[in-house]
Amino acid sequence: MTDRKNRLDLIPGTLCDERMWSRVAPLLGGFDLNHVPLHKARTREQMRELIAAHSAPKTNLVGFSLGAYLAVEYAVAHPERIGTLVLIANSCKGLLPTEAQARKRIVAMLEKNAYSGMTRQRLRELLHPAHMADESITGVIQQMAVDLGKEVLLAQFTTTIDRVDYMDRLHELPFPVLIVGADGDQLVPAADLRDMASRLPAARLEMIAQDTGHMIPLEAPEPLADLLNAFYR
Repeated sequence: MTDRKNRLDLIPGTLCDERMWSRVAPLLGGFDLNHVPLHKARTREQMRELIAAHSAPKTNLVGFSLGAYLAVEYAVAHPERIGTLVLIANSCKGLLPTEAQARKRIVAMLEKNAYSGMTRQRLRELLHPAHMADESITGVIQQMAVDLGKEVLLAQFTTTIDRVDYMDRLHELPFPVLIVGADGDQLVPAADLRDMASRLPAARLEMIAQDTGHMIPLEAPEPLADLLNAFYR
């Protein structure tokens, strides 16, 4: 039987599955990694149900991007079920206006056209320039996009563009929280992460500086693993 203290319940981001964690997973020693299959949900309610169904009763919840926002939402609704919380590349204020508009444009195009995977423009928004030619990173992202496909992307975009601002609820979360951001993330303002950390009773904020954009688990697996191992130790 798995020791719940060593179990991490991982929530991926938009158009991602367990492959999002493929580069960091081998670097996490002694943990049982449990993946929340977010791609199976088609509504926000189903997303919440999947997190509840696939997390431990007292969970060490780790969320990336959309998954981190949903982790905050789950923690605010059920603080008694959270042991620890790790939030990677996400602002609980929701999306920047520019990102929300970009997603609405993508939805409009998807509804009219076939979907063949991530565009180079979208990759440039997600990745640090240093990684645009790294197929070990771009290949994982592209394969997830193709495999999960148009239906998953449309569902995740249309149901999560409008997000509640949870900043004023963070003081209600008393458990240890690790916030991880990247200086090169074009989608998540560092100021939002500092604001989040200041409002949480027991938070650590760590910013990864080295050639890292939004896709932290793929772009910076070693620094992220070091932060996670230290946090849980």
